[in-house]
Order: sequence, then C-alpha cells, then structure tokens
Amino acid sequence: MSGAIPALLRGLVDDAAVFPPGNAALDDAVPAHRGHRASWYSELVGPLLVPATRLRDLAPGRGELEIGVVVDCEPEYVAEAVAALDERVTVVQYESRAALHHLAAAAKEWDAPVYAEVPFGEEPLDALIGTGFIPKFRTGGPSAEFFPPPEVLAAALVGCARRSMRFKLTAGLHRAVRNTDPESGFVHHGFLNVMAAAAEAAADAGVGRVAEVLASTDADELVERARSLIDRPRPLWTGYGSCSIAEPLEDLTELNLLTRGGNR
Repeated sequence: MSGAIPALLRGLVDDAAVFPPGNAALDDAVPAHRGHRASWYSELVGPLLVPATRLRDLAPGRGELEIGVVVDCEPEYVAEAVAALDERVTVVQYESRAALHHLAAAAKEWDAPVYAEVPFGEEPLDALIGTGFIPKFRTGGPSAEFFPPPEVLAAALVGCARRSMRFKLTAGLHRAVRNTDPESGFVHHGFLNVMAAAAEAAADAGVGRVAEVLASTDADELVERARSLIDRPRPLWTGYGSCSIAEPLEDLTELNLLTRGGNR
C-alpha cells in the first residue's frame, strides 16, 4: 500500500532470514521475502541478504529479486558468483568483514554500496575515510561480548556523525525498546533507541547524551521521539539486518507507529 510506511521507517529492516538464529532454508526464505515485498508493509523491508557462498543455490522464482550479498568467502571470488546469477536478481548492496585493503581491491568490481564491518573505535572509522565504504557495527551475537554497552555504541554514532558517515547495524535489534532477553539474559539495544540516538548524534550531541538515549527503557518517551522524526528519513542510520521481520513489525504496530492504513 503506497504511503503506508513513513519516511523514518522505510527500508529499516533487511531480511536476514537465512542467518542465525533464524537459519531459514534459502528455498523458504525467497518466497517468504516475496510475501513481505508484496505486503502493505513492503517499504519497511530492505533486500534479502544472501551469503556469497550460497548464491549458486539462489532460485529467484517469478519476477525480480533484490538481494544484498554478505561476503562469507574471499572477496575476490564474489564478482564471478554475482555474474552467474539469474538475470532477474539484482545485487543492491554488499557486506563484508574482510580487511579493508583486501576488500578495496575486490570491491572495484562491485557495482553497489559496500558495508564494511569494523570494530568499534576511532581508528577503524578513520581507516574508512576516502574508501567510499559505509561502516557496519555488530550489536548482538551468541554471547554477551557481542552486545556493546551504550557508551561504546554512542561513541560510534558520534564518530560517524563527525565524519559525515552513515552506518549500518547487524544482530540483536529484535525489539523497539532496550530490553533484557528472558532466555539469554543479554541486554539488547532497541531500534527506536538507535533512531533517537542517531538523531541526537546528527544534531551534534556528545557521547554522554547519545548513550543516555541508547540506555533508555522509557517506551513512551522513545515513541514520542520517533513521532517527532516520523516524516523524515533516518539521520545517519541506513538500517539493520534481522532474521525476523515479524518482531519489529509487531512492535511498531503495537506502539502505533505503523498501521495498515498508513495513519499514525
């Protein structure tokens, strides 16, 4: 439905269904992704993320399919695998954890934006200056060490803002508001927290203030912040990959930030 998704939320969640902990089979993930893209909330959803090593198994089904390639092999092998894709498949982005010098050489053949996953810190951001790569940070994983404290993530957001860089996040952002997972006990960042924190960073707030927003568990305040930004594109943040589209969709509808009719 045209206009159902406000500017702040468009392309927020890339479909990482085939990655942990979802681990969907590729043959199931493709039709499910097509279902998302045909739904009233289609503009919320970014491309289907596919590991480079599984591109040869990708059957697009009927019609066009936009994907993001997650480089899980040596970067120099990616261009050949992409060239062999069905003509109905379009690669709209790449993501890689490779060393920057290695990535730079291979990415010359990639005709799409490249997200370079880097550690937190000033030096990794400085190393990206002039490369054209967009920083990607990990915000979750199988153990607590993969979940950065608010101060660490805040420093990354402020660092990106000061360098006029956009950024992407991956993992752990299942719910809208900062929360503790009842099974693992890990504290997860909330995607509304990140939206509001990115807006603060873009407005030249310091690390302390940005960290306060990331640490907030006040859902009402975060919803009001989101409402104040709702008709503008997200500042700094390109979005994030999630194995679940249902969870962010559920939270956004329950918080009345998204409705099937497009009225908020």
